[in-house]
Amino acid sequence: MSSVLEKALAIVELLVEAPAGLPVTAIAAATDQPASGVHRTLQELARLGYVRQLQAQGNYALTIKLPTMGLGFMGRAGLTDVAQPVLDGLAALSGELIRLSVVDGDRLIWVAVAQGATRGLRYDPGQEQGVVVHLASSAGGQAWLSTMSEDEALARVAAQGLLRRAEGTGPQAPRSLTRLLDQLAQARARGYATAVDSYIPGMAAMAVPVRYHGDGPVLGCLSIAGPTVRMTPQRMAELAPALQAAAAELGAAAGGVQYFQANVRALTAAADPGRQSA
Repeated sequence: MSSVLEKALAIVELLVEAPAGLPVTAIAAATDQPASGVHRTLQELARLGYVRQLQAQGNYALTIKLPTMGLGFMGRAGLTDVAQPVLDGLAALSGELIRLSVVDGDRLIWVAVAQGATRGLRYDPGQEQGVVVHLASSAGGQAWLSTMSEDEALARVAAQGLLRRAEGTGPQAPRSLTRLLDQLAQARARGYATAVDSYIPGMAAMAVPVRYHGDGPVLGCLSIAGPTVRMTPQRMAELAPALQAAAAELGAAAGGVQYFQANVRALTAAADPGRQSA
C-alpha cells in the first residue's frame, strides 16, 4: 500500500468484518501496516466519527456513521423503494431467501434481501448485504458471467480468483475453468444459473440477470437460495418463471432508480465511446 487513503480504507474494510472490533496489533497484522501508523490512522478516523475505541486501551470498531451513509445513499438513489416490494413478493411466493445483487463497475455486490422461510430449516446468512459476490461459485455470479463472452467471463474470474478465499466453500464449487464454462453454457440454455453445494455446503441457489427494460444492459442479478433438501432441480424449474418475472419487473422499473440510470449511462458510454463524445 502506498497512499494514506488506501491504508485508511484497508482498515475500514477490515473493521466491516469485525463488528466487535479489533486491537491495533491485529489490524496492523491483517493490513500489513506498522502498528504506529495504524494507531495514527485510527485516531484520525475516530476524530472524524468513523471509528471508536470500545474502552481505554481496547479494540477499535466502526461507528454507525458508515452504515447510515450507505442506507441513506440507497434510499436517495431509489433502489430500496423499487426493489424491496418485488423481493418481498418473491420471498412470500417461494418461501426461500431472495437476494438482489447489483453491478458496480467490475464487481457484483449484494444489496438487498428478503426472507420467505418463516419456520423450519432455512438459509439465512444475515451478513451478506454489501458483500462482493464471488462469481465462480455463486448462482448470482454465474448468472452475470453467463451474459458475457467466454473471454470476458474468464477475465473477470481470473481477476477475482476461481476459488473463494473463505471457510465454508462448498464441495461442488467449480475447480477448473472447463467446468465453469460448462456450467455457464448450461445456464444460458436453461435460462437461469444454479449453484448447489457450491457457495456454501448444504445450500442451493438459482439466479437470473436483471436487464434494463428487459433487453438492455445487465444491472444486477436476482436469486433464490435455500437448503439443498428443498431447492431440488424440480423445485428450481417450478420457481424459474416467478424468478424471471420478478427480474423483468425490476428491469422495467429501473428507469426510476437513479443508481441504475447512472449505470446504464456508464455502460452505454463504454460500449460506444463515439456516442459519448458526439
